[in-house]
Amino acid sequence: MIELKNVSKWYGAFQVLKGCSTVVERGEVVVVCGPSGSGKSTLIKTVNGLEAFQEGEIRVDGVSVGARGTNLPKLRARVGMVFQHFELFPHLSITDNLTLGQIKVLGRSREEARKKGLMYLERVGLIAQKDKFPGQLSGGQQQRVAIARALSMDPIAMLFDEPTSALDPEMINEVLDVMVQLAKDGMTMMVVTHEMGFAKKVAHRIIFMDQGAIVEDCGKEAFFGSPRSERAQLFLSKILSH
Repeated sequence: MIELKNVSKWYGAFQVLKGCSTVVERGEVVVVCGPSGSGKSTLIKTVNGLEAFQEGEIRVDGVSVGARGTNLPKLRARVGMVFQHFELFPHLSITDNLTLGQIKVLGRSREEARKKGLMYLERVGLIAQKDKFPGQLSGGQQQRVAIARALSMDPIAMLFDEPTSALDPEMINEVLDVMVQLAKDGMTMMVVTHEMGFAKKVAHRIIFMDQGAIVEDCGKEAFFGSPRSERAQLFLSKILSH
């Protein structure tokens, strides 16, 4: 579903991604982790063209992300993205937040978009909030709306960029529960997160990054049981000791 081959990216003279290669199969859940500044968020944003890259190749469902002729808005409509800070439109109701992209990008009728949006709002447990505005919801609720909005576009894969890092601890589980259910339903997912409990529960594979490079790319049992690199061992010792 998602294929990265030797992807490199620079900001000026600083190389932020160094020859990153991996493949995410259809229905696979891959967690991308590593210390701050290791390139995790940049990597995931190159997958749907939100970040340009200078070397290598990325394909999503056979479509080359970096090719000149690729219709990036069309590609992004097929790859759901959930950000750290929700990115909901504050002046629109929850229902309008769910329907706008469907109408503008997918060309759905207002009624069709509303039906689809409310179906996913119910799925994330927030149908009672449909007429409210984002500012009237908690952070955890807003993030669940953001997930419902992404799902309303019928994505072939979902990208999550630290979806719980801006949330209060009490709200983290309500978002992770939705993501766990998505994984069980067979959604292809790449998730940048520090939530190792989530990784242990649903990830098929772990990608560990450090200084712009993929240091480990292995099954979760191998990663948590006996990571090969010293850097990953140090990272886990700090994260899992509390």
